[in-house]
Amino acid sequence: MLGTSLLLAFREIRRHLMRSFLTTLGIIIGVAAVITMVSLGRSVTADISDQISSLGSNVFFVFPIEGDRGQFRPFDERDVVAVREQIAGVKSVAGQVEANVTAIHNGQDWDSKVEGVNNDFLDARGIEIDEGRRFTEAEMEAGANVCIIGPTVQDEIFLPNQSPIGERLRLNNVDCQVIGVFATRGSVGGNGDDDNSVLMPLTNVQRRFTGNDNIGYMSVSYDASYDSATMTNAIVNLMRERRVLLDGQANDFDIVDTAQINETVQATVGTMTVMVAAIAAISLVVGGVGIMNIMLVSVTERTREIGIRLAIGALAREVRLQFLTEAVVLCCFGGLVGILLGFVLSYSLASVLGFAFIFDPGINVLSFVVSALIGIVFGYFPARRASQLDPIEALRHE
Repeated sequence: MLGTSLLLAFREIRRHLMRSFLTTLGIIIGVAAVITMVSLGRSVTADISDQISSLGSNVFFVFPIEGDRGQFRPFDERDVVAVREQIAGVKSVAGQVEANVTAIHNGQDWDSKVEGVNNDFLDARGIEIDEGRRFTEAEMEAGANVCIIGPTVQDEIFLPNQSPIGERLRLNNVDCQVIGVFATRGSVGGNGDDDNSVLMPLTNVQRRFTGNDNIGYMSVSYDASYDSATMTNAIVNLMRERRVLLDGQANDFDIVDTAQINETVQATVGTMTVMVAAIAAISLVVGGVGIMNIMLVSVTERTREIGIRLAIGALAREVRLQFLTEAVVLCCFGGLVGILLGFVLSYSLASVLGFAFIFDPGINVLSFVVSALIGIVFGYFPARRASQLDPIEALRHE
């Protein structure tokens, strides 16, 4: 009986192709909109998570800021040592300082920045060495003229397909030897291209480029098993004590936790995605109403046919199943077209916006199932109405 109902449903849909397509347009738009919004939401979340991950996982960034009196007091190496030795759960602490420079090699120059760091900074930020090596302990202690360049610097001023290891590079008036190339870090927020950097030992940059022993900020990598809120409070108390801040005075430093940023961003984007998808899903309800309207018109048009079927012995449930099947087939057809359209739209928009396309089979299957359910819900009333027609009255219908 179900097979016969399917054949009859396909026959009726084929007889009125344009009307069937226009009927399912609401379902198509609703399914495509939901899939596109959810897919783009996942792509945006993944992109932001990747950017935050480039800062390092489970990392605090401690920045000096202006205090109550408008004074700006930078950190120094003693602050770094204090955090390393006095805060439980800390894996590594590193200070960083940077300056804008012009990188010059073989007559090619490029605007870049030099970062004064040590190996602890590489560990805290999760920076991998793609080619070459890290700094040695002796190089860090002596502030040697060695450097690790980023992929952008390599591409801009070094010959392609040629290793820069061992080459000499000049940063403004400071000459250094390239000992490594770090793996891509990408870019985060307003920091520009983080691959357009040259890493040198911290003491060298302080001596040659900034002219003081100040620390720009501290990167604090911590054990994920420790509570980040507790560690934040511990760092705040330590820094307030070291910077002699009295009760009631505002902190002249700020702490940013990458783990909390990641969680907040994912929660925010997830909530916005759900809200936008819910708004888009309203068109599914509109599409369902359109299905019910057309099915009611179909029942009216085929009243005589229904009367004949009932008169020759068809059961009411068979008539009901026929029209319900037709409504479900219409909605499933709209769902399939909507899934295809949503795939094309989400892929195209992700490419245009520069995000990685993420295919989510779950939302596609769910959209198809919801389409079928809409066919059942909104097709039941017309199907029930058809099954309850009086055969004699139906046969008199012109």
